[in-house]
Amino acid sequence: MGKAQPLAVTERTAAAMLDMKPSEFRGLVQCGALPSPAQISDKIERWRVSDLEAILNGSAIDNDFET
Repeated sequence: MGKAQPLAVTERTAAAMLDMKPSEFRGLVQCGALPSPAQISDKIERWRVSDLEAILNGSAIDNDFET
């Protein structure tokens, strides 16, 4: 049996997955360019790996966006 792939990651790991600094990552989350984290408890938040992948592969594009 292989190593389990993470379903959700910390801000630092999510930023590293996108090759950016955590501060850059948080800024993009705050302006809505990247997904918000899931709240697991009052003090724990994690980013879903599937949400990050969806942004990068284009499947999470906002269909209401007008050009």
